[in-house]
Amino acid sequence: MIPSNIKDILANIDNAGIYQTLSMIIFIIFFISTVLYVLSRPKKHYSEVERAPLEDDHNN
Repeated sequence: MIPSNIKDILANIDNAGIYQTLSMIIFIIFFISTVLYVLSRPKKHYSEVERAPLEDDHNN
């Protein structure tokens, strides 16, 4: 029998709930760490980065 969709594939895996829970926890940890990293950067960093595309580069 060929599974017709991803739900059929996941239904046949032993301990599928553990894999789904683990992947959700990894995603949440990654998302929270990314948000904390962005918020911990000084505002000076972002003001320099936001002007970068507008500045001319004369150092060839």
